[in-house]
Amino acid sequence: MPRILKVASLVLLCSSAVHTYGQGSSTPPDVGKTLVKVVPPTIKPIKAEISFGYRLGSDGWSLYMDYGKIRSRQAKMSDMFHDVRLLQLEFSEKKHPKQQKIAAPDNGSGNSSNYVYGKINNFYGVKAGIGMRRMLAGKPDPGCVSIHWTTIIGPALGLLKPYYIVTDANAGGIKFSEQTQDAFLDTRNITGSGGFSMGLSEVKAIPGGHLKTLLHFDFAANRKTVTAIETGASVEYYAEAIPLMFNQPSSPYFVNLFVAFQFGKRW
Repeated sequence: MPRILKVASLVLLCSSAVHTYGQGSSTPPDVGKTLVKVVPPTIKPIKAEISFGYRLGSDGWSLYMDYGKIRSRQAKMSDMFHDVRLLQLEFSEKKHPKQQKIAAPDNGSGNSSNYVYGKINNFYGVKAGIGMRRMLAGKPDPGCVSIHWTTIIGPALGLLKPYYIVTDANAGGIKFSEQTQDAFLDTRNITGSGGFSMGLSEVKAIPGGHLKTLLHFDFAANRKTVTAIETGASVEYYAEAIPLMFNQPSSPYFVNLFVAFQFGKRW
């Protein structure tokens, strides 16, 4: 009987050891390790842009800046530049179609320079506008050209500055008036223009408004740059007629055809 009890105890002891070993070895090898999910990188959508441009028009030139916010009803298409809400600032100079620079005769003083005969005023415009650019055709992808239609409208402030010339008898410069008309138009005594600084204290501000419509051809090399050519027309209207040239009709409005070159970035 004691021998049977010893054998039974030995069997129970071995069974317990085998069970304990089995529990320790059954732990999965990956338990305790963190699984890392690989997420593919996403392209950050384009939301805004800023650009600068130069316009050459049929009645002058202008420098401008555009700030745009990308607008789209579909979030996935927000960086495809289909719709861009624009804010624009512009500075321009108007020139009469008949104005032409000529060389002043050299009267031996050596101070003669070019001037515009018959010009009586310089006219500059400071304009602000809001508008929308919409895609008509093409794709805004690198190596492709996209065509957009843009309309901008807003207020304008005209700056009328007297145009001064220098003569043999008036080295300090004279502007056009009834009293100075004969000397102002006598080419024999004119030695040149008075320069930009003359007349700055006499600038007159004239309120107005402007509207422009144009086609925007974007051929940027990548998504984050703006490289474009624009062509279109603009209309400006001011509260009073703007006199630019002697013996030429004055008008309160300007109609302009232009081409523009634009560069900038998107982010």
